[in-house]
Amino acid sequence: MIKDMLWAFLIGGLLCAIGQVLIDYTKLTPARILTSYVVAGVFLSAIGFYPMLVELAGGGASVPLTGFGNLLAEGVKEAVDEKGFLGIFMGGLTASSAGITAAMVFGVVSALIFKPKEKT
Repeated sequence: MIKDMLWAFLIGGLLCAIGQVLIDYTKLTPARILTSYVVAGVFLSAIGFYPMLVELAGGGASVPLTGFGNLLAEGVKEAVDEKGFLGIFMGGLTASSAGITAAMVFGVVSALIFKPKEKT
């Protein structure tokens, strides 16, 4: 149990530290870093590395944006196996639909509860 938490902390922290270094020392915008992380997750999943990382680090690898890319890639793989060519278009959204829905619902709830500050 402690070993699992340590791996999750180390891997998740490493992914966050890389993102922070990219923000601090490059001219990349946050949007480019975000999309780079998702694409990196898809690529690492395609070569078979990211599922092993998720097995090792659990939430430390599946929660960051690279985990979202992995989820999209795995969803597409499964859907292509089941539905053929149409799975390319359906798999990613089907696999990530619960997370996307939760993000939208929590965003709306937060917008209803909290008021933005006036710019001065």
